[in-house]
Amino acid sequence: MRRPQLALATVIGLAAGWLTGCANNPFKTAPPTGPLSLEPPPGVAAPAHTLPQTVGTAAPPSYATIDGSQLEAALTRSRQESQLMQDEIAALRDQLSSTSNQLAHARTAGMPAASPTGGGAPGASASTPAATMKSALVQLKLPDLEPRFDGAVVRIDVPADRLFDDGTANLTPGGVASLTQVAVEFERIYPGHFIGIEGHLDSEPLQNATWTSAHQLTAARAAAVFDFLTTRTALKQGQLFIVAHGANHPLVSNATAAGRARNRRVELVVYPERIGNDG
Repeated sequence: MRRPQLALATVIGLAAGWLTGCANNPFKTAPPTGPLSLEPPPGVAAPAHTLPQTVGTAAPPSYATIDGSQLEAALTRSRQESQLMQDEIAALRDQLSSTSNQLAHARTAGMPAASPTGGGAPGASASTPAATMKSALVQLKLPDLEPRFDGAVVRIDVPADRLFDDGTANLTPGGVASLTQVAVEFERIYPGHFIGIEGHLDSEPLQNATWTSAHQLTAARAAAVFDFLTTRTALKQGQLFIVAHGANHPLVSNATAAGRARNRRVELVVYPERIGNDG
């Protein structure tokens, strides 16, 4: 009966040693020597609740909150900027055209003079039709008009008020006299050259109900000049042609009465090219 009691005492002693942390306990582990780290080991993601929270971005503004007057003002500014760009493009085109004319004038300025009829010594390659046109310009005898050299052509502006009754395509006696004088000089200085008859008008509304547009009136006036020159002078139909510009090409501003009067005109344009002997 003593052996069971001895075995029970042994078990109680082992349990007590386990609970009291006996130094001889083989299952006891050393306590941690440093502060406990919450960082996950490499390759292991941190728990979601430990990650920093990002601040959400603001929602985009709604167009319903924009004032209609602001949109209208922005649209107006856009239209004004577009119109300004178009005006600048038009000005650049005008400058380019003017520069081209100046270059053409500079090329012909150094050319030697030739005879008014385009003749000259054989092999004179330096002479050109444009140079011939320019050198002969000073020989035109038109005291009431001012011929000018424009690139490679000769232009003569005849005021429409001198040629026609107001608002019509009817030639006046003074207009007949002016056209007759011009035709004689063209035959003397530029025989056989092509001649354009270009009608121009100012920007004022038409007063005569016969014409519905400025182009119609300038076309009728150019046609009246064409008919007179081909039936009453030595100029031939094959060397003349007509152009109706309406009010599209003013010489000066239409803001004044003098400017409008100057823009109402018929331009007679002499070209370097000539028709054949059978023209």
